[in-house]
Amino acid sequence: MKIEQIYTGCLAQGAYYIVSEKEAAIVDPLREIQPYLDRLKKDGVTLKYIFETHFHADFVSGHVDLAKATGAKIVYGPTAAADFEFISAKDGQIFDVGNIKIKVLHTPGHTLESCTYLLIDENGKDTAIFSGDTLFLGDVGRPDLAQKAGHITQEDLAGMLYDSLQTKIMPLADDVTVYPAHGAGSACGKNMQKETVDTLGNQKKTNYALKQPNKERFIVEVLDGLTAPPKYFGMNVAMNKGGYESFESVLKKGKQPLSAEDFETVAEETEALILDTRNAAEFYKDFIPNSINIGLSGDFAPWVGAMIVDVKQPLLLVTDEGLEEEAITRLSRVGFDNVIGYLKGGFQTWKNSGKETDQINRISPEEFAKQFNENSKVIDVRKASEYEAEHVNEAYSKPLDNIADWAGSIDNDEHFFLHCAGGYRSMIAASILNSRGKRNFTEVEGGFKGIQQTEKVPTSDFVCQSKI
Repeated sequence: MKIEQIYTGCLAQGAYYIVSEKEAAIVDPLREIQPYLDRLKKDGVTLKYIFETHFHADFVSGHVDLAKATGAKIVYGPTAAADFEFISAKDGQIFDVGNIKIKVLHTPGHTLESCTYLLIDENGKDTAIFSGDTLFLGDVGRPDLAQKAGHITQEDLAGMLYDSLQTKIMPLADDVTVYPAHGAGSACGKNMQKETVDTLGNQKKTNYALKQPNKERFIVEVLDGLTAPPKYFGMNVAMNKGGYESFESVLKKGKQPLSAEDFETVAEETEALILDTRNAAEFYKDFIPNSINIGLSGDFAPWVGAMIVDVKQPLLLVTDEGLEEEAITRLSRVGFDNVIGYLKGGFQTWKNSGKETDQINRISPEEFAKQFNENSKVIDVRKASEYEAEHVNEAYSKPLDNIADWAGSIDNDEHFFLHCAGGYRSMIAASILNSRGKRNFTEVEGGFKGIQQTEKVPTSDFVCQSKI
């Protein structure tokens, strides 16, 4: 028997490849399926089942394409409904894969169809659970995504989650390995550990949610501090339920090289959003007017989802040469399938054409320290929890996640400084504000980390945040 965790850091997502004898199963696959097909071919095994822990909201699964390519059966838990053929498994149902067994544990709470899959090895021993978004390391799945107005509330779902954990997960042996669907950085939880694998026994000792004395306290603690989910989540759920265009088709459509002239023409005719994926350190110096910067080197796909929201929005890409396919692939993972081309040769092509460019006013932390005074207006786009831990004195907390809500209220006649933790998020914010005609700001390179190092700008006292 072999269990391989295939972890994708930029999405904080774990897929699982399981082999026994000449049969295989995959749990929660990512959108692009070729890596899985390559593994199957290398191992000389047949994919028998694709186990889905639930209808994912933060990424588009590769289940539909993988089933078509291999003939494997897609498995969901009870109550699941979708527009493609799948097995709606019963609670306790067992699936054979080679010499091992996969047992379905229906664990509603994160969503109603959520399941945990228990792996029973060749000797009949409970060995591991693939817990999806039911149980994370250090946390549990947020219970606010599947609520329905007038029918089911987040408190109802949190109560279901408590019952699922107490009746299905906690009775399992301490030496059972926990393989969650997500790790630290995912928007599906608020307090996840950086580790991606642990024992259930250690989680019983360290996971705050598993240590609550009763259901009432569990509900309060799990719901406390939840921020609004990213707005693209619902669109990803719809794609996972209804199916989608094949990844190969999406890739072919997106990999259309365009000259500067053609790029400009297509942008005007289609009203496509120009997405510049270069590093902030390059973007601010020169970019195509009205383009949005979300760097490929950071948490690219989740931020695209949070900032652009509409997965059907036509996109034109500006990337470093050779990274076009990576950008299209990572966009497809969160459902942004409407890339219609990219600037051939990267930004230098635009520059060489003599077309208009734009810039962001960016300064070093040292220069910020020189310019800062008691009358300076500072906007901090980090998460509220980061701001509460420590911030520049009198700075305004305006999280990037909510920029659509606060950008319009910016006073165009009052200069302000803009920063995040390290410069990635503040350049996203800067490009969005700039595209909306807001030019009365200066972005601080290096963010709060750089500002702290100057030791010249007054900051609040540090407060340790026990939950993020």
